[in-house]
Amino acid sequence: MILLAVLLLVSSLAWADRDQSIAVVGRLVCGTEPAANVKVMLVDEDIELALIAWIDPNDVLAEGFSDNNGVFQLEGTTDELTAIEPVLEIYHNCNDGIRGGLRKLRFGLPDQYITAGLNAEKTIDVGVINLELGYKEETRIELEDEYDLEESTS
Repeated sequence: MILLAVLLLVSSLAWADRDQSIAVVGRLVCGTEPAANVKVMLVDEDIELALIAWIDPNDVLAEGFSDNNGVFQLEGTTDELTAIEPVLEIYHNCNDGIRGGLRKLRFGLPDQYITAGLNAEKTIDVGVINLELGYKEETRIELEDEYDLEESTS
């Protein structure tokens, strides 16, 4: 009986999703040079509890590459029951020598830049990010371990 009640509640909540959007702009450098062709992604990071992960999985909101000047701009939208938890992910090999895979940086984005609706009304400017630095929360990925990434050149 309780299981049936939970299933009914979950199925009714599926119809309560709301559109939410966010936009981000910035510039990537590798030391003193622009970091061109670096993979950038906007991801909605959701709670990683096994019980509810199937209800609210992580979503890729937008993805792209930095241009020849290292500039990137992304805008993404998703429909979520709860508030989105936007994260900017950057995949690169700046200052990496001949190691395989890519360095992965993640930056949480402030809630005040989330817009209700299909179009972001505000854009967060993350400024210039120097990929040459070592970041404490940085991880490393093998190309087959992550989203469909094309190899970056910076």
